[in-house]
Amino acid sequence: MTSVRMVTARTIAALLSLIALASCDVSAGHPPLDPAVPAPSEVVAFEPLYSANCAGCHGRNGRGSAALGLADPVYLAIASDSVIRSAVANGVRGTSMPAFAQSAGGMLTDAQIDAITKGIRSWSRPNALNGADPPPYSARASGDPHRGEAAYGVFCASCHGPRGEGTAKGSAITNGSFLALVSDQGLRTLTITGRPELGAPDWRGDVTGRPMSDEEVTDVVAWLASRRAQYPGQPYPSDALR
Repeated sequence: MTSVRMVTARTIAALLSLIALASCDVSAGHPPLDPAVPAPSEVVAFEPLYSANCAGCHGRNGRGSAALGLADPVYLAIASDSVIRSAVANGVRGTSMPAFAQSAGGMLTDAQIDAITKGIRSWSRPNALNGADPPPYSARASGDPHRGEAAYGVFCASCHGPRGEGTAKGSAITNGSFLALVSDQGLRTLTITGRPELGAPDWRGDVTGRPMSDEEVTDVVAWLASRRAQYPGQPYPSDALR
């Protein structure tokens, strides 16, 4: 009887050990894997991907924050899927928009980039612009800064100041730090879309009944770009450093 009891006790102990081993990793410090929680690279639902990677700059539900709102109907009307995907995957050179694709040094897989692109596009609404035809996303020709200065005076100066120095109604847009952080394409996009969440009108709203033409947008961007400092943030005149 004693030997039978000893065998039974050993059997129970062995079973308990197997259960314990099955419930956790044998390596110290490694918690058990929960099959219900996917690895970060396996998440392909748009909402958590957008929340984790995009909302901090572009706002909750794409409504805008530090950066323009991706749900803006004007932006969605001018930006193709390839434009959106390229910006998410590769970032925008010369700006604060980083690359998110693993192939470009980011953390997201191609499937996740596709999910974000498709999710942003899902915010599009039929006839959201009531038939209005905005200027194209990309410039079709080189702009003329001299014409751009005149166009700026017509469409932009009332809010942003005669030289882009800013007023109570609009921010300084010839500020060296701002121009250092935005690309020419970014300037064009903002000129077309505006920032409605900040009260800045799109290409139709600066002058009543007089939307900006493609050429005027291109020229204004050329004038703004001509104001970009070679060494932004320089605290002293260059002569003082020699």
